[in-house]
Amino acid sequence: MAAAVANLQRRVRVSPARLKRTAERTLRSLGRAGRDVHVTVVDDAAIRRLNARWMGTRRSTDVLAFDLDAPGPSRLLGEVVVSADTAKRQAGLVRVAVALELDLLVIHGLLHLAGYDDREPRAARRMHERARKILADAGRRPVSWTRHPAPPSGERAAIQAETPASGDEARAE
Repeated sequence: MAAAVANLQRRVRVSPARLKRTAERTLRSLGRAGRDVHVTVVDDAAIRRLNARWMGTRRSTDVLAFDLDAPGPSRLLGEVVVSADTAKRQAGLVRVAVALELDLLVIHGLLHLAGYDDREPRAARRMHERARKILADAGRRPVSWTRHPAPPSGERAAIQAETPASGDEARAE
């Protein structure tokens, strides 16, 4: 199993090593330890362009998940693209560290690649509970779900953690 992380933006501090560990831990948790994933961190302008091209929506979003799974010997499961700008805004709204929000977005994207969907309330609850368990198993202690007042994607929920904010597809969300 391997996760490759590329940070293609400069405004928000990102730890590629941490995101790699998060992605690999999530793949193991999902029973996909033998698969590879690419995680790319971009700014709002880049994710807006991707969202327009692949989803037909000309706005920023927090995470896009591109399912690249194909028949045959390929180990590549897909690519998760995260907006660091949006992660920073969302982290501020729910008062968590940006690093924790980035972890959550990587997990969220990987859950989409594993077949989870959050369009219906019941499915969203199931998906969010799975993300919560993955975070908890990693030593993070999520305590509650909070709907962002006006998230750019209009669709996602965030986990508030008991740690103070320390600053520090194609299926899509």
